[in-house]
Amino acid sequence: MSVDRWKKHQSTGILKNGAQRGYVIGLVGFALAASIFPVRAETLSEAYRRALKQDPVFDSARYALEAAQERLPQARAGLLPNVNAGFNASSQKGDASFSDAPYMARDARTRGWSLQLNQPLFRLANWIAYDQADAQIRQADAQFSQAQQDVVLRVAQAYFDVLVAEESLSVAQTQLNAVEQQLGLAKRNFDVGVSTITDTYEAKSRFDLATSQRIAAMNDLVNKRAEYERVTGEEPRDLLELRQDISLPKPTPPDLPSWLAAAREQNPLVRVQLAAQEVAKKEIAKNRAGHAPTLDMTASYGRNYSSGSLTSPADIDTRARSTQIGVQLNIPIYSGGATESKVREAASNYYKARADWETATRQAATSAKQAFTAFDSGQSQIDALQSAVESSRSSVEANKVGYRIGTRINIDVLNAEQQLASAQRDLVKTKYETLMQGLRLKASAGLLVEQDVYQIDALMVRKPSSIAQ
Repeated sequence: MSVDRWKKHQSTGILKNGAQRGYVIGLVGFALAASIFPVRAETLSEAYRRALKQDPVFDSARYALEAAQERLPQARAGLLPNVNAGFNASSQKGDASFSDAPYMARDARTRGWSLQLNQPLFRLANWIAYDQADAQIRQADAQFSQAQQDVVLRVAQAYFDVLVAEESLSVAQTQLNAVEQQLGLAKRNFDVGVSTITDTYEAKSRFDLATSQRIAAMNDLVNKRAEYERVTGEEPRDLLELRQDISLPKPTPPDLPSWLAAAREQNPLVRVQLAAQEVAKKEIAKNRAGHAPTLDMTASYGRNYSSGSLTSPADIDTRARSTQIGVQLNIPIYSGGATESKVREAASNYYKARADWETATRQAATSAKQAFTAFDSGQSQIDALQSAVESSRSSVEANKVGYRIGTRINIDVLNAEQQLASAQRDLVKTKYETLMQGLRLKASAGLLVEQDVYQIDALMVRKPSSIAQ
C-alpha cells in the first residue's frame, strides 16, 4: 500500500474512532447521570404483576374462565321450575245481523292473565348436562392454570432476554474498545518500525467486525425491549441482574422420574384434555338420553273477562277463574335417525379426546425431561464457562505482554480478546437460559406459581451500571 493510500485509510479510521469515542462518552454521561439521579430498578415480580393487569393474552384467558363458569347455573336451570306470566287484551268492533234483522254495531272486549309453572320431574338429559357442566368448568380452570403459568414464562423470558441483550451490547462495546486500543498500538508500532503493516490490517479488520457486532447487539436490544413492552404493556426500566456469586437452586425433587410422574398427572394441558374426555363421555350419555321419556309437572292459574262477542245478540259480561295441575309425559318414538347419529358423533369425539389426552401426556413428559436435562447440563456449562472466562482473561493479559516484548503477534491478542468476549457473553446467556429451564420444568409439572417469581427476585441485584437506553 502506498503512503497516500495509507494516510487516507488511517484518516477514515480516525473518523470512525471519533464516532466511537462519542458513543463511549455518551455511556459515561448516562452512567454519571444514573449515579446522581438513580432510577429504581424494576424487579421481575413487578413486571409480572403489571402483565397480569395489562397483558391481553391473560385477560382473554380470565374472561374465558368467567364465561365457562356460567355453564353450571345454566345447566342447573334445566332442573329447576320455569314460571311464566302472560296477559292479553283485545277489542273487536263490527256489524252483525241476527235473524235477518238489520245490521247493528257490535263491540266486544276481552282481557285475561295467567301464571304458568313447569317443573321437570324426569329429564335424564338435563341431569347429564348438569354433570357435564361441572367437567366443562374443570376444563376451563385447567386452561386458566395454563395461562397463569404461561404469563410467568413469557414475562421471565422477556425480562431475561433484555438482560442478555444488554450484556451482549456491553460485551460488544468492551470488545470494540479493546480492539480499538490494539489498533492504535499496532499503528504506533508500525510507525516506529517495530511491527509490519499486516498487524495494522488485522487490527483494522477486527475493529470493523467489532463495530458491526455492536450494531447488531444494539438492534437486538431494541427488539427485546419491544417484546418486553408487548408482554408487560410498558417499556423496561433499569432491570435487576443475577448476582455474580449466586448458585442457581436445583430442582426439588432432584430425580427425573418424580418430575415425569408429576407432569403426566398435573400438567395443565393434561388436565384440560382429561376434562375434555369427561365432557365428551357425558355428551354420549346425553345424546343417548334422547331416547328416554320425559315427565313434567305443569300448573297454571288465570283469570279471564269477556264483554260478549260479535256473534251474540246480547252483551253478557263473563268472568272466569281457572286452576290447573297435571303431569305431562312425552315418549320419543322416532326422530328420523338424528338421535343415533348424534350418539355416533359424540362417540367419535370421545375417542378423539382420548387421543388428545394421550398426546398431551406424552408431550408433558417430554417437556419435563427436556427441561430437566437442559437444567442439569446448563449447570455444568456455567461451571465450564466461568472457568473459561477466567482462563481467557489471563490469556488476554499474557498475549498483550507477549506482544509488547515480541513473543506474540497482534492476531494472537485479537483472538484472545475475541475468545474472552464470547465466553463472557455465553456465560450470561447460559445462566438465564438455565434459570428459564428451571421455570419450564416446574411448568411442565403444573407447579409453577407466583411464589417462584419472588424467589427469582431474591437471586438478583441492581446492576452497577446501565446500558444507554
